[in-house]
Amino acid sequence: MSVHALETAAVTALVEDATAAPSMHNAQPWRFRFLRGESAFQVYSDLERAMPRADPTTRGLHLGCAAALFNLRVALAHEGWAAATELLPDPTDPRLLAEVRLTGPALIGNGNANRTGNGAGIGNGDGIEIGDGVEEDLAPLYPVIRRRHTSRRPFTDEAIPQAIKDALSAAALLEGVRLLFPDAWHVHTLLDLVHDAEGRDALDPAASEELQRWTRVGAEAAQAANDGVPEYAFGPRKVYGGAPVRDFAGRDMDSGREVAAFENAPQLAILGTVSDRPRDWLMAGQAMERVLLQATLDGLATSLTSQALEWPELRWAVRDPQSAMGFVQMVLRLGYGPTGPGTPRRPVDEVLDIA
Repeated sequence: MSVHALETAAVTALVEDATAAPSMHNAQPWRFRFLRGESAFQVYSDLERAMPRADPTTRGLHLGCAAALFNLRVALAHEGWAAATELLPDPTDPRLLAEVRLTGPALIGNGNANRTGNGAGIGNGDGIEIGDGVEEDLAPLYPVIRRRHTSRRPFTDEAIPQAIKDALSAAALLEGVRLLFPDAWHVHTLLDLVHDAEGRDALDPAASEELQRWTRVGAEAAQAANDGVPEYAFGPRKVYGGAPVRDFAGRDMDSGREVAAFENAPQLAILGTVSDRPRDWLMAGQAMERVLLQATLDGLATSLTSQALEWPELRWAVRDPQSAMGFVQMVLRLGYGPTGPGTPRRPVDEVLDIA
C-alpha cells in the first residue's frame, strides 16, 4: 500500500479522531486540509473562533489546535502510518500551524503489528520532528481519545501515586514540555490567583459576554449544539471546596441546580515552557493532550483551568520561581472521580477540506 492510498473515508475518520481534542470553551478553533498529491495533513487555526477578551494573543487557541494535532498523530500511529510533523511550516501564513506528512504506508493489522519507528518525535528546532517512522508509543493512547472528557465534578481525596505523576511528567517531556506538581504552598497560591481571576471576570462585561457566546443553556440548545459547553456539562454548583472549576452557569442557574462539595486540596499540575512563542504554544498543546490521554488511560479524571492565565498580571505569578519553567501554559486538575460527559463536536465536513 503506498502513501497515496489514503481514501476519503480514512481521511475523514482520522480528522474525526483529531477533533475529539479539548479546546477553550469547546470552541474547536481548527481547520484541516488533506493534500492528496503530497499525502499531507495541514492544521490551520480558525480565527473566527478566537476569543479576543480571554485569549487576545491566541495562545489558548494554539493550545487547542495543537491538542487536535496530537490526536491526529495518535490516530495515524494507531493505523500504522509513518509520518513526520512540521510546526509553523510557512512563515508567510501564521494560520498554518502544522503539517503532518505521511512518509510510509500503513502496516497490516490496523497498526497493531510489526510496527517500526523511533517513537515520539521531539522537535529538532527546525519544526520537523526527529524521525519519520510510526510513533509506536502513541498507539496505546488511541482507545482513550473518545473517553477523555473534561470533568467539572468533585474528585475524591485519594492521592495520585507518585509513579503515575512521574509517568505524566515524562509524557510531557517527550513533547519537549515540562509538567510539574506544585507543593502545598504553591497550590494555595494558585487557588488564590484563580479566585482573583474569577472576581475580575465577574466584573468584566466583555468577559461575561464572551463566555455566554460559548454557553448552551436549555435542553433544546444543548441538543442542537455542535460546539460550546452545553448545560449538561456544567457540573454542580460548588458550595465549598478549593477545586478550580470554571462555572459556566454563572448566577443564572442557581435555582434548582445540583450542588456539591468539591475537594479542599485539589491535585494540580502546571504545564509550561521556557519561552512563550507560537511554537512553544504548539508544543505545549501537544504535551497537554498527551498528558490528558495518559491520565485517562491511568484511570484519572481530568479538567483544565486557565482563568488565572487569562489575566497577564496574574499569569506571571502562577509559575514556580524556583523552577526552570519560564511560562505556564495550562493548569491541570487531576484525581479520581467521575469522568465528564462528552461535549458536542462540529461535523467533519465543516472542518475538513480535501484537495
